[in-house]
Amino acid sequence: MKNNQEPLELLATIIDSIQEKKGENIVHMDLRELENVPTEHFIICHGNSTTQVDAIMGEVEKQVFEKMGERCSHKEGYGNSEWIILDFFNIVVHIFYRDKREFYKLEELWSDAKIQLIENSSNEQ
Repeated sequence: MKNNQEPLELLATIIDSIQEKKGENIVHMDLRELENVPTEHFIICHGNSTTQVDAIMGEVEKQVFEKMGERCSHKEGYGNSEWIILDFFNIVVHIFYRDKREFYKLEELWSDAKIQLIENSSNEQ
């Protein structure tokens, strides 16, 4: 990250992008106070179809590049769109198809993190 404000701006951009494509049950997990973690933050959400999961991924990548000039360092799962991971080093985004999210239960696995539920976007159309 280039400066101290950038992680907050990146988090906000990612969350806005998910909301833009109507991602559901958005959760921010702050892992910074835990030991032996793969990143500082998880953002978790789900879509109700593989098409929506793909759209969320595309919007996150697009908005982060347009607003921050950054690309994810690594991504996985976009072949079947059931669990897509976008790695932005300090922030890892998990975009699930609903059934896969219920199966893997990441929020329970990392339940000792600080967990913030994000309100759905108020600009429903």
